[in-house]
Amino acid sequence: MAELFLHWLQSLMDFSTILNVSIAASWMVLAVLILRFVLKKSPKWVYVALWGLVAIRLLMPFSIESAFSLIPSVQTIPQEILRYQGTQLSQPAYVDIITNPNYFGDISIQLSQSVDRIQWRMVYMTFIWLCGIAIMLLYALISYLLLRRKVATAVRYKDNIFQSEHIASPFVLGIIKPRIYLPFKISEKDAVHVIAHENAHILRKDHWWKPLGFILLSIHWFNPVMWLAYIILCRDIELACDEKVIRDLGNQQKADYSMALVTCSVSHRMIAACPLAF
Repeated sequence: MAELFLHWLQSLMDFSTILNVSIAASWMVLAVLILRFVLKKSPKWVYVALWGLVAIRLLMPFSIESAFSLIPSVQTIPQEILRYQGTQLSQPAYVDIITNPNYFGDISIQLSQSVDRIQWRMVYMTFIWLCGIAIMLLYALISYLLLRRKVATAVRYKDNIFQSEHIASPFVLGIIKPRIYLPFKISEKDAVHVIAHENAHILRKDHWWKPLGFILLSIHWFNPVMWLAYIILCRDIELACDEKVIRDLGNQQKADYSMALVTCSVSHRMIAACPLAF
């Protein structure tokens, strides 16, 4: 089991494998976008489930060959091209040049082992890819720490709900023990609906799925299709959450709920910038 995990982890750290997986998953993202349009009247949790299939595909460092696949081959870019290492010689070779009569002796040119340009380009691309991952994760860490600093003086309202004077919009923060943070200025009427919304996020485990989506985006940051997928995933998470809350509400309660969310979403730039908060 440990060997399989190490092999899987090693595959995820191989840029040539990641490049193939990313291209293959892009086709699946396009298929999900089409299905979202076809299933636009279906429950919104279906959209999130479809993005879950994309996540599974991104976590698979291999492809399953099928005649019905959207992609004509298992490997979009053959490994023979990505890992071609040029001419390999087991020992130095010599070429004697004797065609010029002005030279009385032979001229020998030594040929050493060579590495193809493509291989060097893959080394450069791998380095850039790893730097991009580091920047993405560093951004997530810094934004999380800044947000934690803003709510360091928050006081408990009740249960896992806290209030702070330094935030302008409510949000959920935390992965293991998520907390709901509310601004002090929020009205009691709006607080009821906002707490219901944030609790729905926690019940749906959205505080796990959004960070997972960001980690996958960090690995595939070079692919613009994955940025599009992550943005739409975040929107679909919110839609599914709203759908869960308003399922049993009356028309007037739905109107009040909508107004509460609109009121609280006016100043949410700091929250939206943090991939670990809602």
